[in-house]
Amino acid sequence: MSFYKQVIMPLIIDLNKLNTSRHMTDEEIAVEQRIIEVSKRDVQKFRAIYDRYFEDIFEFIYRRTDDEQLADDLCSQTFVKALENLKRYEFRGLPFSAWLYRIATNEVNKHFNKKNRNRVFSLEEERVKELMETDDEGFTDAQIQQVREILNNLPTATMEILELRFFEGLGFKEIAYILNIGESGAKMRLYRAVEKLRVQFNLNWKE
Repeated sequence: MSFYKQVIMPLIIDLNKLNTSRHMTDEEIAVEQRIIEVSKRDVQKFRAIYDRYFEDIFEFIYRRTDDEQLADDLCSQTFVKALENLKRYEFRGLPFSAWLYRIATNEVNKHFNKKNRNRVFSLEEERVKELMETDDEGFTDAQIQQVREILNNLPTATMEILELRFFEGLGFKEIAYILNIGESGAKMRLYRAVEKLRVQFNLNWKE
């Protein structure tokens, strides 16, 4: 009997019913990793991973590009690269999404470096509320535009850490892996990023 039938089938796992990657339990991460190991031998099984994470990765890229077609292209490229390099993927005790975010971040950065274009950041009103310490129902277009302009003028490293922490809701271990830095470095980078914004906004920052 194949590994898939022996190990995976009895679990009757539907990845879409697992908690979101930012709130997965160790057991759920272990189950997901079994799917990854099976996918290394049968790429058709990778479809479950694609279906689970495509929307999250697309939204992550779209926020960094403000271009739906470009986001779709870079998102597809992210999954293609993940699949092509799947056999080299090493489990670090994190959700598989951390590796996808890492690839996506690199793809976005490479695109802007290659095109020599300024990076952009798309921010909806609800994202403004997440970033600012307020429950006010309304923001004027001018206020939202001001937030966008400030964020778009931040260094890439600053914007990356803010987005991964506040908008993607990731922990420092995942952020450190995605940005290829140490956990202490991730915390320090976030601290410095928040300090840069405190003069403009009153931010929520919870470790």
